[in-house]
Amino acid sequence: MSLYLEHFGLREPPFRITPHTDFFFTGANRGPTLDALIYAITQDEGIVKVTGEVGSGKTMLCRMLLERLPENVETLYLANPSLSRQEILGAIADELGVPVEGKATHSLTRALQDALIERYAGGKRVVLLIDEAHAMPAESLEEIRLLSNLESKAAKLLQIALFAQPELDERLAATDMRQLRERITQHFNLAPLKQNDVAAYIEFRLRAAGYHGPNPFTAEAVTMITKISEGLSRRINILADKALLAAYSSGTHQVGSSEIKIAAQDARFSPLKPQAPFNPKPLLWGVTGAGVVALLAALIAGSPPHAFLEADPGNAPPPLAPQPQQAAQPGKRLQALSLRADAQAPASTPDKIRFAPLTRQHFSQYDQWIADAPNNHYFIQLLATDASQTGEIEGFLNRATAVLDASQIRAYRSSLSGRDRVGVIFGDYDSREEAVAAMQTLPESIKAAQPFPRQVSKLR
Repeated sequence: MSLYLEHFGLREPPFRITPHTDFFFTGANRGPTLDALIYAITQDEGIVKVTGEVGSGKTMLCRMLLERLPENVETLYLANPSLSRQEILGAIADELGVPVEGKATHSLTRALQDALIERYAGGKRVVLLIDEAHAMPAESLEEIRLLSNLESKAAKLLQIALFAQPELDERLAATDMRQLRERITQHFNLAPLKQNDVAAYIEFRLRAAGYHGPNPFTAEAVTMITKISEGLSRRINILADKALLAAYSSGTHQVGSSEIKIAAQDARFSPLKPQAPFNPKPLLWGVTGAGVVALLAALIAGSPPHAFLEADPGNAPPPLAPQPQQAAQPGKRLQALSLRADAQAPASTPDKIRFAPLTRQHFSQYDQWIADAPNNHYFIQLLATDASQTGEIEGFLNRATAVLDASQIRAYRSSLSGRDRVGVIFGDYDSREEAVAAMQTLPESIKAAQPFPRQVSKLR
């Protein structure tokens, strides 16, 4: 391994798969997510949930929390999620220095509450970080809910952060989990890295490991890594490490497609979501059912069924004439075809998302601004994420208002992409050039979210 490091001028291995906080990548919204998590935990937000696929960086984020939380926050870390209900209480008691010998569950819970009250009185906050929470038994998840009930007259005594794979969301969707689900006040999701993020991620880790030369990974190599890894940081690390070894073995300092192919063959990754085998039955049913649809349409329209059969030898129904109420609503058709974002919340279902105060405030600022903003003006898009990520949105706004002019920060809601999204934008500029120039002056903490200029017309 020493020869491998010397060959590329590295101080240490850049692509280890064990979490190393010196290699925490703040791009691809990882940095803002960490900031939002710290805010949620320190602001008495109850249970916080972080989900992501295997190898997306959840454990690294958890380790960063352990390092970055303020000194008045005492952290309890549970790395083994398969603990029973009693074992979880015992593990927490052990971390807090509470004797457990001979105590029944009720007595132990009471002792934990007393210990937490004592710390709260001394100005301390206590947060419980649970890794791999999707693997917890049902009874242990129920115990987490009960622990979240421990509180003083004014605040929660124990903050809880769950780090889990998406399977936890499936479990929480069950009826018997609704009580725990409703106690989760903030939701964060670590999405896979996109190609530009993968390129930045690879270069960042190389530089963090002491590399000073030109990036050895070609653009083609980065494209292949993105596709094979599906954007998961652990897989990126494995592929990049194996590719560097392949380049070293062949005596070259550049990593191209051939090295990536060798790495992929050695890694043997399985697809995250294997494609289901093709089943022709639904298609056949659809074809044979076309004649039935035609007959039903004829009956509904008051026309004789044979009219359709004579008009179309293939038994496929001709286009139906638009009904008067459909013709009177061309705006809906245009809206469905539009690729632009707007600021309307979904109207098809009741809104169950509860946005935090700062988010609601900036929704109002947007409404006031967009009413008169010229279509040819520009703004800076700071953030765009799923509306359900209320903690990420509120945390980002809290961070942004601390370093930017709060009156120029606005939040809007969009559903035209088919998903419920929230965007955070900044400023109002006469031209794209002015927006780009202003973007260059943004603080580094805001630039980490990869802002970009957009025209006001795209919001309408």
